Amino acid sequence: MGLDTILAAIAAGSAIGLVLALVGGGGSILAVPLLVYVVGVSSPHAAIGTAAVAVALNAASSLAGHARNGNVKWPCAVTFALAGVLGAALGAEAGKAMDGQRLLALFGALMVLVGLSMLRPRKTADNPDVRLERRTASVLLPRLVPTGFGVGLLAGFFGIGGGFLIVPGLVMATRMPLRIAVGTSLVVVTALGLTTATSYALSGYVDWVLVGLMVVGGMIGALVGIPLGKRLASHKRAMELGFAALVIAIGGYVILRGLA
Repeated sequence: MGLDTILAAIAAGSAIGLVLALVGGGGSILAVPLLVYVVGVSSPHAAIGTAAVAVALNAASSLAGHARNGNVKWPCAVTFALAGVLGAALGAEAGKAMDGQRLLALFGALMVLVGLSMLRPRKTADNPDVRLERRTASVLLPRLVPTGFGVGLLAGFFGIGGGFLIVPGLVMATRMPLRIAVGTSLVVVTALGLTTATSYALSGYVDWVLVGLMVVGGMIGALVGIPLGKRLASHKRAMELGFAALVIAIGGYVILRGLA
């Protein structure tokens, strides 16, 4: 492995860790294009498997900081994650069975749709004290479980952490504030990423050297992203819009390359 590849893998991991720390999702949707077009991984399936491992570990790294800051609703996170793990296991098997280039083109289409959805203004949540307990279970469980399963299915199929879907899903299901949803989502991103990664690893689709390099980069990105996120909290919507435009542009490029 050449120096250029090593530096590219660390840079890709740094970008993922930074985005995860800033907006709680979206880093994973950049991981596959970065691995294919920047690092130079030739197999889309290998890129998806490697990205899943790296994203899960980078999410776990970012999660530690958010947990220390009290931004994680653990019962909601665990419930959402358990439902999502089942969906991710089923989705990963379906993804591995599909032709790699066709999967890449579909991945690009998902990127464009996600980017467009991020352009829509989000309604402010109004229940910062939401808790999943015996008293609220009858209301929250019917919302958390199906949403978690659906997000997991997509995450497993495309080999992504799904944070960009998890955050709005948590807000919709529980009305928790966005900053709490960001921290809580990282529990789910970690669980879904590890589920998808295990499936792909068992099929030999994980480059463990690249995983290590991307994790190192992800730790650097998280160390920069968490304090930067606090400073830029008042400009969070601007960051999201900029990131959405980037996702749409890269998605269009991935579609064209996948179809070609």
